[in-house]
Amino acid sequence: MAKIYVTRPLPEAVEARLKGLGDCTFRPSTAPLDGDELRMSLRDFDLVLPTLRDMYSAGVFADVAAPRAKLLANFGMGFNHIDVAAAAAAGIMVTNTPGAVTDATADIGLMLMLMSCRRAAEGERLVRAGGWEGWHPVQMLGLHMTGKTLGVIGMGRIGKAVARRAALGFGMKVVFFNRSPVADPGVEATQLGSLAEVMAACDVAIVCVPGGPATRHLIDAAALGAMQPHAHLVNIARGDIVDEAALVAALEAGTIGGAGLDVYENEPEVPEALRRLPNVTLLPHLGTATLEVREDMGHMAVDNLEAVLKGGTPPNLVAA
Repeated sequence: MAKIYVTRPLPEAVEARLKGLGDCTFRPSTAPLDGDELRMSLRDFDLVLPTLRDMYSAGVFADVAAPRAKLLANFGMGFNHIDVAAAAAAGIMVTNTPGAVTDATADIGLMLMLMSCRRAAEGERLVRAGGWEGWHPVQMLGLHMTGKTLGVIGMGRIGKAVARRAALGFGMKVVFFNRSPVADPGVEATQLGSLAEVMAACDVAIVCVPGGPATRHLIDAAALGAMQPHAHLVNIARGDIVDEAALVAALEAGTIGGAGLDVYENEPEVPEALRRLPNVTLLPHLGTATLEVREDMGHMAVDNLEAVLKGGTPPNLVAA
């Protein structure tokens, strides 16, 4: 019977299905795997179901000379915490869960856009603190989103879903930056030639690119400097795509209007400088946080495990 290691608690329906596939070890902690646990998972188990912040680096693979594990069935679309090339060199397949996360993540993107532009978090804090003195004509004036320009950074599944919501729901004009040409963005949208052009053209910029070395600090001081002073930045992708120090500097200097963040460079650490700024909306990585979506993600990961157990190719294999 195959030995399966599950690194975090999962929805009950997913765990029940896993129990029917083999000898499962369900790790009870919600914290990421430490170094010893990472190496043990590769050495002692046939199949592993890891997730965000389980850092399977090249060094981890190098330390396990003859890994027993044949698959890391990642729970999540993003897999930049796994060195896929090192896994392949060790004979270990890596899969992810694309598609299941698209709509929920796009919904959070729209929510953050609205919260940041309309100062919703700031207003809620004011009410909770007992500081609200009543409505008046110039109270907490924000940015009206309807008819404005959205800049999508990364026009993949999630970028297209955000663009569709913004264009059809708010009548927003959509421009976007993508590293390769996009033939069908799903709605009327214009692909511009550079990141700087998109940042300069938009009233709201939303980051939807995958994480990894190629996109680390893609949104740096130069990109933020191209934005208009009233414009807002939203990040629903990976935290280290945005240079947090540069973002804090731009917000403090008033060179951009505000920001909405669901992800951070060193989660769960959120810099005090960000936490004290009033024009930043901060969420605790809620992008896919609904029961239905987490169950869908889990079942997709189990589909990948099941395919390998049956001697087949997993449906969501990540290329090295």
